[in-house]
Amino acid sequence: MTTASLIIIIVNIVLALILATGMTPILVWWERRVAGFIQDRTGPNRCNVGPLRLGGLIQSIADMLKLVFKEDFTSAHIKYKFFFAIAPGILFFCSFLTFAVIPFADTLVIDGKEHVMQAVPTQLGIMWFLAYAGLSTYGIILGGYASGSKFGILSSIRATAQVISYEAAMALAVISMLLTYGSINLSEIVTEQTGTIFGVIPAWGVFMQPLAALIFIVTAFAETNRTPFDIAEGESEIVAGYHTEYSAMKFGLFQVGEFAAMCAGSAIIVTLFFGGYHVPWLDTQTLKDNINIVIIVIMVLLPLKVFVLTKWMKKNNNWKDSNNIRAKETAILTKVFWLLAIAVVAILGSFLATGLGENGVNIAVTVIQIGTFLLKFLLMSLVFIWVRWTLLRFRYDQLQMLGWKVLLPLSLLNIVITATYIVVAGN
Repeated sequence: MTTASLIIIIVNIVLALILATGMTPILVWWERRVAGFIQDRTGPNRCNVGPLRLGGLIQSIADMLKLVFKEDFTSAHIKYKFFFAIAPGILFFCSFLTFAVIPFADTLVIDGKEHVMQAVPTQLGIMWFLAYAGLSTYGIILGGYASGSKFGILSSIRATAQVISYEAAMALAVISMLLTYGSINLSEIVTEQTGTIFGVIPAWGVFMQPLAALIFIVTAFAETNRTPFDIAEGESEIVAGYHTEYSAMKFGLFQVGEFAAMCAGSAIIVTLFFGGYHVPWLDTQTLKDNINIVIIVIMVLLPLKVFVLTKWMKKNNNWKDSNNIRAKETAILTKVFWLLAIAVVAILGSFLATGLGENGVNIAVTVIQIGTFLLKFLLMSLVFIWVRWTLLRFRYDQLQMLGWKVLLPLSLLNIVITATYIVVAGN
């Protein structure tokens, strides 16, 4: 194995780890801030390290540290302590492993050797995702059952009914996508989305299969047990459901697992329906042919973005406090952002001046595609957060009606329409 191959493997694994688990404090902070905005309140903004509050991000880090160092208490009435202990781990690892097959960029070629930009370069693709997404529910079922609590048992029953109801519709929506693209490999599916429809609209899955996209996104919300499909937790009815009896880091693993599932859901939705890592209207070869122009555009837009960000910070942090902490934090962050922007622009400028070479062009295109994927991923995560704080929880009967009487028939109808079109068109 060459040094380049080892570095690329490490980069893929680190990216998967960061996006699946390392994003948890940021997403918790983001969720709190978005919830505060929607509910017309401030959200967390008091916890600080010196003058730095980072808009409330320090609060999320403090909460994570609290869970790590908190005493792990297990109630005496719990009968199945082994299952009780491993349940959070099952949910966490299965949610994380769903992320392992997501392609972050097109195949990277270094010195003539191709490198797949996935943490686990398997051909199973979407089948891997469906397998581990279904298995993650066992963590919820085991956690609720092993708790020996009536709230936990009710939560397990609800989770079982929900996964049966929505896994079928999700799998059928995926079948429509497989008929459209003719492959289960996620990299090949993304490659098929590089063209255009009518010369203008990107050939993304959401435009090719809008009904399948709608069904898959709804069922992905159900898979992650987030509002409006959080009947397994149902705080107003069963306290907290499957994690009522959990404390400390076992409880923390359940929370990290939920956000890992949300991240995996966002990533697979972006990959299947929003072009994955591809920049709209710019395929990999087009990026390579115009890499100098793309880098110049980035060099112009980056300082502009920092200017807007720092102006926004000054506008929203201009109120006085006792120790003038807000002004100090704004000054520090402004300097940091500008130093980073200047450093990035200087590096990009030096690359343009000296020339990138074939390997340099390939690496630059890969970095741009990873950035594109991250932007789409974060926007989809925002949709998950937005929906949670906008819609109410479905009643149990409403949830079952939606799964069996609406989504399942629609997904079957979509398969029939897709297959008929393929046969008639001769594709």
